[in-house]
Amino acid sequence: MPKQILKAHKIRLYPTDEQQIFFAKSFGCARFIWNKMLGDKIDHYKTTKTTLNNTPAQYKKEFEWLKEVDSLALANVQQNLRAAYSKFFKQGAGFPKFKKKGIKDSYTTNNQKGSVAVTKNTVKLPKIGHIKVKIHQSVNGLIKSATISRTPSGKYYVSLLIETIVNELPKTHSNIGIDLGLTDFIVLSDGSKVANPKFLSKLQAKLAREQKILAKRRAAAKADQRKLSESRNYQKQRIKVAKVYEQITNSRKDFLHKLSFNLIKNHDVIAIEDLNIKGMVKNRKLAKAISDSSWSAFT
Repeated sequence: MPKQILKAHKIRLYPTDEQQIFFAKSFGCARFIWNKMLGDKIDHYKTTKTTLNNTPAQYKKEFEWLKEVDSLALANVQQNLRAAYSKFFKQGAGFPKFKKKGIKDSYTTNNQKGSVAVTKNTVKLPKIGHIKVKIHQSVNGLIKSATISRTPSGKYYVSLLIETIVNELPKTHSNIGIDLGLTDFIVLSDGSKVANPKFLSKLQAKLAREQKILAKRRAAAKADQRKLSESRNYQKQRIKVAKVYEQITNSRKDFLHKLSFNLIKNHDVIAIEDLNIKGMVKNRKLAKAISDSSWSAFT
């Protein structure tokens, strides 16, 4: 039976130098608004013991350069901050944190009357127009929003949230239980096992080597009294380290996606043991192995 779902579709972007400048401004403005609104909320509560209902619009009067980016990007920051506060008060999540430059640079915009669209070799975004892409899979459905991001190694992506219709998988009349492990990634109740790929362990030597070189580049820049942002050798090596991390992350995501899809396709009911993963990670002897296994991402 067909059903309506929201599906994410991630596409690599190839922006021009001018478009990269616009993205950098947008990431910076989104981060600024988050930090400014969060800081003002904290200060207001300390003084009055009441909640401050601030909005991005009020800051545009003082900081006019905020008008240079997509207004919906700033509006989404407000919604995300509101959601973070809600999770803190209602779900026991951690208190919202200030954002640092270069860590998860991104912003989200919404599709309004075709302002976000996909063609054969471009993606159209508000206030910037068409950006070159390489489409490997067709994008079918109604685009609701687009999140643009930049990885630490300098790659750009857009994640489209799409409302689409899919057919439900046929019933298999099969139930399965799953135990998580470190030697084996999972052990199924039918006796079968899936080996732990240990992506971090496989690339640990390469990562350590690149990080050692990065430390030398940092020390050299410090000795020359240069900012790290101005040291070409440091920045080149930083990207090399980032690429190793991305290789580990992408390998994990691909493994988990294929494994979870296979389990869902072949079983109607899946039961998995309930582990206190956050508590277990506090054990220094287990932390690295558990993090490498990515139990949290799987469950």
